[in-house]
Amino acid sequence: MTDVLFLTSEETAGLASPADYVDAVRDGYRQRGAGAPAEPRTKLFHADPGGLLTTYSAVLPETGAMGGYMYSAGFGSGDAWFVTPLFDADSGEPIALLDGAHMNPFKTGAAGAVAVDELARQDATTLAVIGTGPQARGQLHATATIRDFETVRVFSPTESNREAFAAEFDDLLAASVTAVDSSAAAVEGADVVITATTASDPVFDGSLLEPGTHVTAMGQYHPKKRELDVETIERATYVPDLRDRATYDAGSFLAALEAGAIDENHVHAELGEVVTGEADGRTSDDEITVFDSGGTGIETVAAAAMLYERAVEEELGSTISFAPASEALSGRLP
Repeated sequence: MTDVLFLTSEETAGLASPADYVDAVRDGYRQRGAGAPAEPRTKLFHADPGGLLTTYSAVLPETGAMGGYMYSAGFGSGDAWFVTPLFDADSGEPIALLDGAHMNPFKTGAAGAVAVDELARQDATTLAVIGTGPQARGQLHATATIRDFETVRVFSPTESNREAFAAEFDDLLAASVTAVDSSAAAVEGADVVITATTASDPVFDGSLLEPGTHVTAMGQYHPKKRELDVETIERATYVPDLRDRATYDAGSFLAALEAGAIDENHVHAELGEVVTGEADGRTSDDEITVFDSGGTGIETVAAAAMLYERAVEEELGSTISFAPASEALSGRLP
């Protein structure tokens, strides 16, 4: 039998800062750029009751961990549940099982922040955030650790949401955070644009992007949904989290492909290849760049491994036991 550490969301909540998540996730993408295995998510849809079951995984050899997410959304509860198994990458033994809900916006936000660090101009001071939900919070918390933003402009269609979000972060950040009444007002003149929405159609006009802008889009991982329009993809140096995602479920890329504005060679590089220096990041101050973040096992395993190590140090969590197949997989009736 093997003892496995179980961690609740409450137990993981105070273990890491946004900057800690960014450091862990950056190292995860460095390993991916050096050849660490990872695959895009698998999605299974159910019609009645409507729901989605998703899995994705990665192996991070230098971290010594592997695993990923399995989560459900919708169905009868109308809620979502994030289960994160973690295995030792050397022995193959299970080492932890995390309730992954709390870490989700922070690990995803950390991937966006790594991309901003690699692809945005060093002198970026103005940030636009479109979306005001938990994922937008995670993106802003993480991205604020890698650039000294002076101004943050926030838009969502619901005025009360954008006003509350702006007030929350104006108290938390050194930057001036204000709500604006349109996506155009947020995007015009921004050095960095983050989209974190559930929108099915583009959330801003790509013609508004000024030369030198970086865009991180993290709310699109469905072939028929897109936060970014064709013009944005066509104008940009396009970097996805995983190359295979571009033609699988990256809706904005697929729409531009179907429109004939680009071809499959428009994928510049994966984020991991940029992190390792295998591919260039930004090459000029006038270049428009896009990071297409659909969520991968890379940031999930990197974050979960960090939380596991810290929980062990602080003696948090409870243990459950798993039997190895050599003992339990007998085919005999009890």
